[in-house]
Amino acid sequence: MTAPRNLTSVLVANRGEIARRVFATARAMGMRTVAVYSDADADAPFVADADVAVRLPGNSPADTYLRADLVVAAALQAGADCVHPGYGFLSENAGFARAVAEAGLVYVGPSPEAVEAMGSKLAAKELMQQAGVPTLPSIDATGLSGDTLAKAADEVGYPLLVKASFGGGGRGMREVRTPGELAEAVEGAGREAASAFGDGTVFLERLVERPRHIEVQVFGDRHGTTVALFERECSIQRRHQKVVEEAPSPAVGPELRERLQEAAVTAARAIDYLGAGTVEFLLDDSGDFFFLEMNTRLQVEHPVTEAVTGLDLVRLQFDVAAGRPLPAGAVSPTLTGSAIEVRLYAEDPARGWLPQSGRLADFAVPADAEFALTQGPGIRVDSGVVAGGEVGVHYDPMLAKVIAWAPNRTSAALALAGALTRARLHGLTTNRDLLARVLRSEAFLAGETDTGFLDRHGLHTLAAPLVDEAGRRVHAVVAALAGAALRRTTAPVLAGLPSGWRNNPTAPQTTAFDAGTVRYRLDRTGLTADVDGEQVRLAVLRTAVEGRRVRLEVEADGLRGTYDVHVDGDRSHVDGPDGSTTLVELPRFPAPTASVAPGSLTASMPGAVTRVAVAEGDRVEAGQLVLVLEAMKMEHPVVAPATGVVQSLHVAVGAQVETGATLAVVVAENSEESSDAS
Repeated sequence: MTAPRNLTSVLVANRGEIARRVFATARAMGMRTVAVYSDADADAPFVADADVAVRLPGNSPADTYLRADLVVAAALQAGADCVHPGYGFLSENAGFARAVAEAGLVYVGPSPEAVEAMGSKLAAKELMQQAGVPTLPSIDATGLSGDTLAKAADEVGYPLLVKASFGGGGRGMREVRTPGELAEAVEGAGREAASAFGDGTVFLERLVERPRHIEVQVFGDRHGTTVALFERECSIQRRHQKVVEEAPSPAVGPELRERLQEAAVTAARAIDYLGAGTVEFLLDDSGDFFFLEMNTRLQVEHPVTEAVTGLDLVRLQFDVAAGRPLPAGAVSPTLTGSAIEVRLYAEDPARGWLPQSGRLADFAVPADAEFALTQGPGIRVDSGVVAGGEVGVHYDPMLAKVIAWAPNRTSAALALAGALTRARLHGLTTNRDLLARVLRSEAFLAGETDTGFLDRHGLHTLAAPLVDEAGRRVHAVVAALAGAALRRTTAPVLAGLPSGWRNNPTAPQTTAFDAGTVRYRLDRTGLTADVDGEQVRLAVLRTAVEGRRVRLEVEADGLRGTYDVHVDGDRSHVDGPDGSTTLVELPRFPAPTASVAPGSLTASMPGAVTRVAVAEGDRVEAGQLVLVLEAMKMEHPVVAPATGVVQSLHVAVGAQVETGATLAVVVAENSEESSDAS
């Protein structure tokens, strides 16, 4: 047994919030921190967080964060003595782990052999079967087509999942319920897996209906100790990617917890596992569970385990990598209270989870801690962004993880929902309102969670704005008054007089927003206002202006409250007691715009065309695939809005397009209406 080694300088081979998270613990341990960054990330917060940073020329992951040779060279150039892979990118790449070791550096993770053993989900399942861990039926689909593919699917049984053998995060995964969906699902999953992970190997696996996704945190050290640090439930998912995670699971009692932990430790010991890892299971409604995969890295959701155990998992990773034994608190852990984490994304759930890109005008989540355990009940935020930053198209659109700990699950859920509601998130559409609705829903609070939760309860309910129709009218009037208050601050005379004030009755002031036209008048009797003819009863008690922000204390329908309005160009971001709204002020004299041909399919986001499934002159059915856009590491199908003929194609495979670009024109058989791609 070699003596422990002192680690003094770490390069984090990652970006965003996980890089910042690792830097936070490394700094607390007295270590020097090194970042690597792509050109797109040159001004990102994690780069500024590091003591030194090394540029990786390019923007795409394949040119930057997935280049093991460049990352190792950067570590040597910066004088790092260890490399932490974070999650995603090279974190489960055995070749990278080996290259780090061969360069004389310490890899903060498991051995290359352990990574290889679990790197292929197919090989991992076979290994788990041999170890006695329960698994689901599966078959390698790589290279299969036609009758051989159909036969393999029949052997596995419908419904089934097509899954990438390498990688994770929901990418390279498709659900198949009928034979007619199989070929396209295998092709699409393989293409997405190759793009995201550099390997297009996919397999078929039996689909468990309405399962819970349960995972167990494991740790192993160089002294023969392997432990389990309880379970997490990660059942609420979109596109097979986790959105809400919690510890402990409301479905797991002491007896089941013991069986899950025993199976997880068995899996880890089967490959002599070192460091932090997660063994994932599917749990059916009868209490049976099945091995899903093992992630040989730190998980995105590790903060909930930290919250209920009081352990800093990143510190444990460094300790294990240095050769120190796991401390007593990890060998005999205690489970206290309940913790819930949500992933805050720049995306629009109501529009098929469409990822968003652009400037984040404001970002502030009320929190008690950042990248660290809270002291008692409270909110923690692990964020990769700051106000004024750009969310690009090259990487995952996650903005932050928001975590709540409380003595019981209900308290944690409601505290987390409250923090999300009070957050200032301006400039981009996010999934914030959906997350708050999920956390407050009766089904969630009752612990009725499974992987079909979002589909079952419906986005028409969960993705609805927190602010109702009446509230939006109040927000519109408040935004109009805030804009007027800003304009009055630059008035050459009587700047303190409210805009719209009239000593004698006259025509009302008018402000047109995308959500409706506000008309208002201030006179001796007070404020009179309406939105598209719907009267809004409102009294302004106090107005304060600071920069481009206006705070209005108002009374509406007998309720007194404070509204903060951030005016950013033509957008007014209103944060009130009931939630948040963004209103776009329409120009008084609109500039003429180029017309869009009827039937045009336009890009809803910047991205790359990865597939064109039709040719000019083809007849297509409504809903038929026309082409595929890839943005933020996910594929987005563009389909025909109606049955018709492809009149023209404006793009080819490999083309880079911007939002609003015309991709194709489909002339409908009985309609001349145009449609946006989604």
